[in-house]
Amino acid sequence: MMRKLALLGIAAGLLCAYPLSSYAQDKGTWRAASSTAAAITGDLTISEDKISINFTGFPMAQIRKLEPAEAGATFNADSPTAGSGNLYRLSVPASKRFLHHNTLCGTEVTQWMATYGVGRDLQVAFFSGAKMPVLTSEALANSTDLCGTFSYVR
Repeated sequence: MMRKLALLGIAAGLLCAYPLSSYAQDKGTWRAASSTAAAITGDLTISEDKISINFTGFPMAQIRKLEPAEAGATFNADSPTAGSGNLYRLSVPASKRFLHHNTLCGTEVTQWMATYGVGRDLQVAFFSGAKMPVLTSEALANSTDLCGTFSYVR
């Protein structure tokens, strides 16, 4: 009985040690929530150095954390400080087909991914182009490199 109480106390202490925003991290397995995610990618899994889309893995590298203004512009987040996001570099060939024979970026290689998570929700944007995407409202409105945004849940 004492051992169970000690373990419960440790678990409660760990929960209190981490802020709620840490639950919004993008690592883990996510279920497709939006119609575009369900039609193109299906579920995905994000790890430290790989993303798996519809059970196919692709290497990736985290470049940096997103600033709240970038998350707000990219994902139309009402309160971008409520969550956290990252920008990743990856390479998904244009020839790679996912659900219903769809690609992520048409005839272009998918080279960038931005994520933004709040609680049990994750939004992902994929970009083509060799240059790092500029994540401002104006730049995104005129961008030909934004391939699409997708929503996922835990």
